[in-house]
Amino acid sequence: MTVYATLCFLAAAAMLITFLNSKIGNMQSTIAITAGSLILSLLILIAGKNGFSPLQEIASDQLAKIDFHSFLLNGILGFLLFAGGLGIKLGNIKDQKWEIAVLALGATLFSTFFIGYVLFYICQYLDFQFNLVYCLLFGALISPTDPIAVLAIVKKLDAPKRISTQIEGESLFNDGFGLVIFVTLYSIAFSGTQPTALSITELFLHEAIGGIIYGLLLGLMFHYLISATDDHSMELLLTIGIPSAGYVFAAIIGVSGPLAMVVSGIIIGNWTRINGFSKESIKLLDHFWELIDEFLNGILFLLIGLSMLGYSFHQEDWILMVIAIPLTLIARYLSVQLSYLAFNRFREYNPYSVAVLTWGGLRGGLALAMAMAIPAGVMIIPSKQIDVREIILVMTYSAVFFSILVQGSTITPLINKAKAWQEKQK
Repeated sequence: MTVYATLCFLAAAAMLITFLNSKIGNMQSTIAITAGSLILSLLILIAGKNGFSPLQEIASDQLAKIDFHSFLLNGILGFLLFAGGLGIKLGNIKDQKWEIAVLALGATLFSTFFIGYVLFYICQYLDFQFNLVYCLLFGALISPTDPIAVLAIVKKLDAPKRISTQIEGESLFNDGFGLVIFVTLYSIAFSGTQPTALSITELFLHEAIGGIIYGLLLGLMFHYLISATDDHSMELLLTIGIPSAGYVFAAIIGVSGPLAMVVSGIIIGNWTRINGFSKESIKLLDHFWELIDEFLNGILFLLIGLSMLGYSFHQEDWILMVIAIPLTLIARYLSVQLSYLAFNRFREYNPYSVAVLTWGGLRGGLALAMAMAIPAGVMIIPSKQIDVREIILVMTYSAVFFSILVQGSTITPLINKAKAWQEKQK
């Protein structure tokens, strides 16, 4: 089959799981799709191991044709982040701007180095020759919360406004900073070049700040284009131009496409929604982009679950997978708790904020996509053909799956407690 045919069948499978879940289950759709694809992967693996079916080889070959890294980072990510930006209320962002900045920048940096150094010393204790730079690289890709996973699961649970704004805003804006850390460590680990403070600053300004400025200009341009027509079909079609051509052009000029999509989405979702769209389009805008968001999320989370078929698991992998989950959670808790020690000096917060932000700091496809960008062949245990890419991939895989399936499915009681406390304060 072609890649297009494979994606069509994956989309159909995601729709079927969502439909069945709506009839016989009550899980959030992305959790149901991820769980369903994981069960399917396990059944295929068991069948393949016992020689009952060549299905594992067929499925692995078809999935191998899809470049997950390019499919997400160079494809659907722009649409998903733009859709997320449309739902952000600018007034809420202004109220929580300092909290979002600290969580997106400071908490991500702290978590990266905490995970990196603790993992390095654990590996030394276990006699795994896993260099510090590789440990830090894992910390860099797993520390930023994933906007796709967060928006797909947490946003729909109607958390208290401040908590919701912080976790959504942080996940949408920490990509630029997380990317700088990841690219810097990647260059140290694999390119042989030693970045300087000046080169890191230039990279940050060009990628992150450049992405924000480009997003502003892109959003303004499309605001005026949308305002110039009263045809509601044309108004909705113009919004597609931002995450398609606009996202691709960001890559051409070397600025952060994800940040540009978030900023453009906020402009269109706040300013253009009120001053640019016709009455018919205002009603259709959210439904139109909710449909696109649901469709693309379905394919993405199904791919996350089925990606297990492409992994080779060794004993060392299982040990590090078990370590990765609590290590990621501890780093997340400490980074949020330290941030709130500063926040509480200036404002009173919901007492469940730290717990919700810790447990609701989900990881998803972005972390896996970055892990898949790591080159193969840098051996750690040559006798078993275990390289850096395999170790980082399986650790990322375990943290992502625990995040989506366990944290995503058990966050509701915490949010309900936060909502109950909020109601008592009124």
